[in-house]
Amino acid sequence: MRIISGIHKGRGLKAPKKLPVRPTTDRSKEALFNIIQHQIEFSEITVLDLFSGTGSISYEFASRGVTQLTAVDRNKHCIQFIQSTAESLAMDIRIIQKDCFAYLMEDKGRYDLIFADPPYEFDLKTYENIITLALKRLSSQGQLIIEHFNKIDLSEFKMFASKRNYGSATFSFFTI
Repeated sequence: MRIISGIHKGRGLKAPKKLPVRPTTDRSKEALFNIIQHQIEFSEITVLDLFSGTGSISYEFASRGVTQLTAVDRNKHCIQFIQSTAESLAMDIRIIQKDCFAYLMEDKGRYDLIFADPPYEFDLKTYENIITLALKRLSSQGQLIIEHFNKIDLSEFKMFASKRNYGSATFSFFTI
């Protein structure tokens, strides 16, 4: 895993093997950021990274200048890894150990961009729940991006805008 761009460009990070995650591949991450870098000014947005896992997406946003960044995951080992990595890179990331659904229901914040990378085994009803809850947390003109297995089709859900496929991964984009 590496940071693709920004002040920490090229920095390699090694996550412990014991983490129960499937990190976004560097190729997929690079393609995703090539899309969104033309849509937003990183230093001016608030970002929520749900199901953060290794924190790879959070590090990429922070490296590119996002200063209002929240990472949420329920796994304590993932949270510990994100905390230690963020500290070693002097990144200001708000890190929360909590179930992502509970966080979305309790949080009152607004975000310009929400990225969610839930477990691939989730069913459509669970994805619908993520979409419904996350859309309520978006600011006007906000965007939700969900990474999921390419055999899952989220295009029928409200506010769906587009999708991009990268190997077995798909990014579905939802906009307000």
